[in-house]
Amino acid sequence: MSLNREQVVDWLYRCGEVFNQQCDFLTGLDKEIGDADHGLNMRRGFSKVVEKLPSIADKDIGFILKNTGMVLLSNVGGASGPLFGTFFIRAAQSAQAHQSLTLVELYQMMREGADGVINRGKAEPGDKTMCDVWLPVVESLRQSSEQQLTVAQALQTATDVAEAAAHATIPMQARKGRASYLGERSIGHQDPGATSVLFMMQMLTAAARE
Repeated sequence: MSLNREQVVDWLYRCGEVFNQQCDFLTGLDKEIGDADHGLNMRRGFSKVVEKLPSIADKDIGFILKNTGMVLLSNVGGASGPLFGTFFIRAAQSAQAHQSLTLVELYQMMREGADGVINRGKAEPGDKTMCDVWLPVVESLRQSSEQQLTVAQALQTATDVAEAAAHATIPMQARKGRASYLGERSIGHQDPGATSVLFMMQMLTAAARE
């Protein structure tokens, strides 16, 4: 079993829906430790992604992902635009010319994307950033590929890991970005970027089941 192009397109449509639905929730999280604009930024960025999808939905997965990254880069403000944009642009490189992805290829794609985010943001585990979710997700997919699970099984496992990892940012003290200015006052709040990664994984898992 593999993840096909139609499912990737469906994933991005679902991301548009979830960031529209969760806009206020994400902005509320960001109000506690950031600029109170994360939900608005993600909603705006993915609404632009969705607008563009009909004109590129017949292209290969790499093209679709690269285009998504470019749209996010140019439409999402704050730190989120460059980071999520970089994720998709880097992920696109290993998915170039692919119409579908095996679990191993999906793992490689996600690893490339996460590496791009880490390199760009210079974040480390425990810094209370989206990397605190991306890294466990990638490791989960690596383990699942070794165990030869199906793509759907692997993504469900990775999403469960993402949920735990997002919640695990609550007791962390932020060491990166605007939240780091708060020092100990950043403790006790879930990181908005990490939460957005969780939502993206939930949507990818849902798309893979269809």
